[in-house]
Amino acid sequence: MTKAPVLTPRADDFPRWYQDLITKAELADNGPVRGTMVIRPYGYGLWERMQAEMDARIKETGTQNAYFPLLIPESYLAREADHVEGFAPELAVVTHGGGKELEEPAVVRPTSEMIVNEYFSKWVQSHRDLPLLINQWANVVRWELRPRLFLRTSEFLWQEGHTAHATYEEARAFAARIHRRVYEDFMLNVLAMDVVPGRKTVRERFAGAVNTLTLEGMMGDGKALQMATSHELGQNFAKAFNTRYLSKEGRQELVWQTSWGSTTRMIGALVMMHGDDDGLRVPPRLAQIQAVVLAIKGEEAVLATVRELGDRLKAAGVRVHVDDRTDTPFGRRAVDWELKGVPVRIEIGPRDLENGTAMLARRIPGGKEPVALDALAGLLPGILEEDQATLLRQSRERRESRTTEVSTFEEAVEAATAGGWARIPWAALGEEGESKLADHAVTVRCLVAEDGSVPDADDAPGNVAVVARAY
Repeated sequence: MTKAPVLTPRADDFPRWYQDLITKAELADNGPVRGTMVIRPYGYGLWERMQAEMDARIKETGTQNAYFPLLIPESYLAREADHVEGFAPELAVVTHGGGKELEEPAVVRPTSEMIVNEYFSKWVQSHRDLPLLINQWANVVRWELRPRLFLRTSEFLWQEGHTAHATYEEARAFAARIHRRVYEDFMLNVLAMDVVPGRKTVRERFAGAVNTLTLEGMMGDGKALQMATSHELGQNFAKAFNTRYLSKEGRQELVWQTSWGSTTRMIGALVMMHGDDDGLRVPPRLAQIQAVVLAIKGEEAVLATVRELGDRLKAAGVRVHVDDRTDTPFGRRAVDWELKGVPVRIEIGPRDLENGTAMLARRIPGGKEPVALDALAGLLPGILEEDQATLLRQSRERRESRTTEVSTFEEAVEAATAGGWARIPWAALGEEGESKLADHAVTVRCLVAEDGSVPDADDAPGNVAVVARAY
């Protein structure tokens, strides 16, 4: 009889494959309240690595971390009409505390523009207080009707940046800087994800923003996923909260603002963009474990060699884990590490010791080969960089091969519903065509210029709409 696969094959049922992999790679479980999740240690380790890489990039912009309360007075949300309307269906509201009904209900934060602006209005008095650059790592709650682990959950983890500037030009430039130098750089160079940077349409932009910049990635099934967004808020929130500063010329002026965020959704993207029928494939620059050294047998000489090699690899700068659990069958352990997507497995048994070699298994390109034990510490850094580049190349090739240039609404729908993306001139689609796409569960993911850059305006000549089904 044919042995049943560990995971549902992607080609048979992509959503089931995704759920299988989340469970069997021990990334997360469903929480006790519908729409919540428990992130398991291996999954949280991925998030910690993402946090570290992102946090360093955010701080390079001069932004500092802070923390704002989880509970927000309900009255705050009413101050910016578009914002509250955009989030109203997703709000969780606390009405009782300490056994009593609250005088004013408190909203569990869906985002922090409102409470941040309450304090920005106190902290900003003079042009000397600007720019004010704040980021927080936190959780938010947006009541989700159709939850899916990591992709759409009622509570998720994220970072959210909030800034105030003296001029429109400064705010706009900062939003673009976050978009490209923080988010795009991280996704290309750490997550090995080919992404399309673009501008959201009016229909798709963040509630209360005057412009939203996005990064869109193509998943393994051809659907799009919004990876991170950076918003120009204009003066909408400054007017609502009367956030003003005394200019150098002695005039009271409203600040110009941005907000920007990325979430644990990126773990879902990691699964869907790089995963295969054998499990995860984690980019080496992201991986919390870049190489695992496995003892095949529990002989003392084998265990001593495995541990000594682990020390040598660590000294060479490799994030390494030694698996000497020889009371668990080797085959089971090898499958578990393959499911978890560790880039390199180094397998050592008695026969390998006799030959002075180890079996090197590479998760990303696949395949095994014997390598001299003494050569591993020198070879591994280069191998890991090769595999990082392979994942980025594969993600780019997927997007390019499954993106179709079209000229009509009907062709755009056909390409998107067939499991790919379409690029159509915005002048040929327009807002009317965008509205009709919803009838086919298709959306405009972003607008790009003809040369692939981010356009300066919604109606800039030559704008191209990237159209797809999305998560």
